[in-house]
Amino acid sequence: MKQAFITGITGQDGAYLTRFLLDRGYTVHGAVRDSTRADTSKLAALGVEARVTLHRLNLLDQASIFQTLREIAPDEIYNLAAQSSVALSFEQPIPTLQFNVLSTTYLLEAIRLLGLSTRFYQASSSEMYGRVPHLPVTEETTLHPVSPYAISKAAAHWAAINYREAYGLYSCCGVLFNHESVLRPKHFVTKKIVRAAVEIAEGARDVLKLGNLDVWRDWGWAPLYVECMWLMLQQETADDFIIATGEAHALREFVALAFEAVGLDAEKYVEIDPALYRPADIEKIYGDPSKARRVLDWQYSVSFPELVTRLVEAEREVYRAEQAGTTPRSGWAHPG
Repeated sequence: MKQAFITGITGQDGAYLTRFLLDRGYTVHGAVRDSTRADTSKLAALGVEARVTLHRLNLLDQASIFQTLREIAPDEIYNLAAQSSVALSFEQPIPTLQFNVLSTTYLLEAIRLLGLSTRFYQASSSEMYGRVPHLPVTEETTLHPVSPYAISKAAAHWAAINYREAYGLYSCCGVLFNHESVLRPKHFVTKKIVRAAVEIAEGARDVLKLGNLDVWRDWGWAPLYVECMWLMLQQETADDFIIATGEAHALREFVALAFEAVGLDAEKYVEIDPALYRPADIEKIYGDPSKARRVLDWQYSVSFPELVTRLVEAEREVYRAEQAGTTPRSGWAHPG
């Protein structure tokens, strides 16, 4: 029975990955800042909360990382923890850089100094590429980050590569483009849009304020993306992969489809607020997943309209359950 250790286990990707690994017979451990107050609602929503072992761990405390990894000696580490809000990174650039870079390096250094044979997965980000001169983005595209968050993820990305090349660690980076589910945190714009569409349709609010709608992104379905994290660590040789749909869609289109799914015209309910524009933003970006298809035999099958419809249907179910004081029906989170 393999042992997996997941940082960021209580987030969207951590929860879906936990379910994926448990279904394959893994023992799953996770890092949380405080095991008595950790928000495990996403794990509970997927029915896996009671099947994981949580470890209280400060990822900026190198000594406690060493102690935890020495005790577990995991076969695989999935480093998903990060300060992941681009908007917040502009307000708090130093904490963003400190956490995202140092936590990754401490984990890699612990593997090296403890002499573990652990395979390491680093959650890199499409934000690292910034304003690229040519699309789609491939594994060879030059990085040009345009936010403190993107800078921090680029540094962590290169740290993972350096430990592979300099020390021989099995360390790989998955560059996952935007991937969505009902488990997305509230500060993500897709969650904000879908929740607002549902609440307006239910009569709970009147308007949705957004910033720039003329950005284009590559949006995918999160439960299918976490499979790639696992596939990367099953290869004979560590390598880095772009995980994406290969398509770009405007945020304006996302908004229109979300409101259409609840029977409303978005133009009647959406207001543009210049205060919500970012200091710097990427106009258009999408990835080329051909290497993942070829090497990992990964196939993506959810169309963009179907993705948005799934998000709205799940969010509406959650909202109505909240109002009724009940829990959503079984299967609301879509396993695949």
